[in-house]
Amino acid sequence: MGERRPVTDRLPTFPWDRLTPYKRTAAAHPDGIVDLSVGTPVDPVPANLRAALADASDSPGYPLTWGTPELRASIQGWLERRHDVRVADGAVLPTVGSKELVAWLPTLLGLGPGDTVVHPELAYPTYDAGARVAGATAVASDSLTALGPADVKLLWVNSPANPTGRVLGADHLRKVVEWARERGTIVASDECYLDLGWDTEPVSILHPDVCGGSHENLLAVHSLSKRSNLAGYRGAFVAGDPDLVAELLAVRKHAGMIVPAPVQAAMKAALDDDAHAAEQKERYRARRTRLRAAFEGAGWSVEHSNAGLYLWASHPDHDAWGAVAALAERGVLVAPGAFYGPTGERHVRVAFTATDERVEAAAKRLAE
Repeated sequence: MGERRPVTDRLPTFPWDRLTPYKRTAAAHPDGIVDLSVGTPVDPVPANLRAALADASDSPGYPLTWGTPELRASIQGWLERRHDVRVADGAVLPTVGSKELVAWLPTLLGLGPGDTVVHPELAYPTYDAGARVAGATAVASDSLTALGPADVKLLWVNSPANPTGRVLGADHLRKVVEWARERGTIVASDECYLDLGWDTEPVSILHPDVCGGSHENLLAVHSLSKRSNLAGYRGAFVAGDPDLVAELLAVRKHAGMIVPAPVQAAMKAALDDDAHAAEQKERYRARRTRLRAAFEGAGWSVEHSNAGLYLWASHPDHDAWGAVAALAERGVLVAPGAFYGPTGERHVRVAFTATDERVEAAAKRLAE
């Protein structure tokens, strides 16, 4: 009988744990910390979404793993209304936040030792963690040609990207789909920031201009955390290939991976209401504009950052950790680009999800 492998052998150190000493430094600032390290919403949950949650709180029975018919219809309606994506009936599935789906997708799809999962070179760490949990091999690559004859079972794309805010155009995504279809590779597209385009309009991998109207072997992952301030509700969903969604549903039924009924009701309310999302987007736009001007005015360069909730910034005098330390001395905490891959070692990720007051405080400190 083999020995059990401890978690430290299977997974790397949780990245944000390494920020603890810098957080202490930033917190010692006389005016308090400005935490721009994690993209967590700080604005209130809209009243109509809280009401939907409360109205559904008398839910003594087990909810549907597949989601209520009303929620599934709202997901389909939102995809078509907002992103010109029409998915087949039954081809959507609510999840307990998008990170849960990202982390467990290789396992849910039956991947394991000997299978290869490819993700971007600069990437959300959970793509790598999900492959490791399944026992598969994670490969970081932005070049499909560099993969050669590798038998890739799952390919992650992320547009708008975390951490860089880079947007992949329809032509680029179309080539990814064509490459994957030639090899029978599943493409999972993390589209959690799809509604948050600034300098360009992001497109879903499920859009007919990208996939030719066929969603075969394609999955798109969406979240209401940023759009609707529902990070605390853990409301997200996956959509795409009906056969793949049915496979995910079957496994999730066995595993008890179910979104609570009140959260499903709040998700429906959020997806049916575009007005609150537009208001929230304008809040983020104003914070983005203020922070970008402040960083650039202080000698920083901002690259990509065309969509999403982050500025991808660098300073000529610092590497990633040096920049984190320098900003912490001013009471501002950011995430080092090294968290997301070796090619991020000269950058930091700056979230503009703090309150207006904290954003203004950061801007003033940068100008000192």
